[in-house]
Amino acid sequence: MRARRSVFFVSLLLCVLATSILIAQAPKDDPSSRLIAAVLGPSPLEENLRKLTDEIGGRVSGTEANRRGVEWGVAAFRQAGVDEVHTEKFTMPASWSEGATRLEIQGAVPFTARAVSIAWSPAANLEAPVLDLGEGSEAAFVGAGTKVKGALILIHQRVLRAWPDLFAEYGNAPPIIDRALRGGAAGILWMATREQGVLYRHINALDGKIDRIPQVLVAREDALRIARFLAAAQPLRARLSMPNRPGGPFEVENVIAEIRGTDKADEIVMIGAHLDSWELGSGALDNGCNSALVVEVARAIRAAGITPRRTIRFVLWNGEEQGLLGSWAYARAHRAELDRVVAYVNFDGGIGHVTGYSLGGRKDIEAAVRAVLKPVESWGMNAHTLDASGGTDHVDFLLEGVPTLSANQEEGNYLPNYHATSDTMDKVDIRELKLHTAYAAVTVVGIANRAGRLGKRQSRAEIE
Repeated sequence: MRARRSVFFVSLLLCVLATSILIAQAPKDDPSSRLIAAVLGPSPLEENLRKLTDEIGGRVSGTEANRRGVEWGVAAFRQAGVDEVHTEKFTMPASWSEGATRLEIQGAVPFTARAVSIAWSPAANLEAPVLDLGEGSEAAFVGAGTKVKGALILIHQRVLRAWPDLFAEYGNAPPIIDRALRGGAAGILWMATREQGVLYRHINALDGKIDRIPQVLVAREDALRIARFLAAAQPLRARLSMPNRPGGPFEVENVIAEIRGTDKADEIVMIGAHLDSWELGSGALDNGCNSALVVEVARAIRAAGITPRRTIRFVLWNGEEQGLLGSWAYARAHRAELDRVVAYVNFDGGIGHVTGYSLGGRKDIEAAVRAVLKPVESWGMNAHTLDASGGTDHVDFLLEGVPTLSANQEEGNYLPNYHATSDTMDKVDIRELKLHTAYAAVTVVGIANRAGRLGKRQSRAEIE
């Protein structure tokens, strides 16, 4: 571990040294060098992030903390010197907050398992037998037969190591929930994918509505203990008290700011990150650091004295954790102007090193993106992929045919702390965040100042 850290710090030092040489050698009127200098020099970036995470904390949509987060965004953009900032409301289908979840295991050796509610799960107050169905395959449910009815189903999940594991955790849940409902299960006990007792918040209902069956996330070590008792033919019952507080539809706000362009002001380059977070931690890696990045890009553009040709629009989204609801609402409300959006740039991967952008299948824009990022070629951030990835706020722009650039990032420390009690500001490497911010600033200004558009808006047939 110490050797890997040494390699990282040496790489970072070389990167900063290369950047200093780049700035020194660049023409004084070069906007990229001025942007980089503005970002890497003294700035309010770290203090902005501290206020958002330490003082406001986790920002679940619909909560007081989320409202304060919106106020933080408006104030931070104003301080950054944008031309205009406002909020736009949209309606989410249901509010939710967790009660004091308690899972008591009853058997030869009773114990209390560490557990939290799955987000947007209905309330529950029940006692039921525990049934271990492994990873919850169709065959496992069929084999259990009528034992599923009225039981709390324990579902095993693999330890989270890499991005595919996270996608599998989300992707595997819906069919398992369907099987549990068909079998008449009382609820689902999900084994945590993190070790050492780390608890985190997930959601399995991605339409913003209250889920169909009670679900809890059980600390991995406790879930494995339950599984061992059952494997030893020692039956268990569980007492689940989960006094969640679901509510009706409510309004929440996206924060939108602009730096207006000059001769191509009617065309728009957008950059965004989601402001909302789960509340077990303080939402630093997901996605406070990138909310602060978006604000800092605006400040750096002003500090560098750059007036872009195209308008640059900065957005802090809400409702992302409940199913990308804020960006979806925006795309619907602004559909008439999406012909004028030349690109949408998104950051939502914590602080792992950025390697380039996912271009959403747009081979036609790859060369232009590489040219825009030529000033930072030496940073190892100009290797792009053509996958059409999902799971964050670029998706609805991609589906509307707008060129999208979603930052590809190495895992870093993101996955162990994802949505977890441990997602706090001390996990954020400010030096790496500054490099990401400079990279993002060079991206949006480069696109805004190009002679031509990055690429056309695709038709629905082309998207398909």
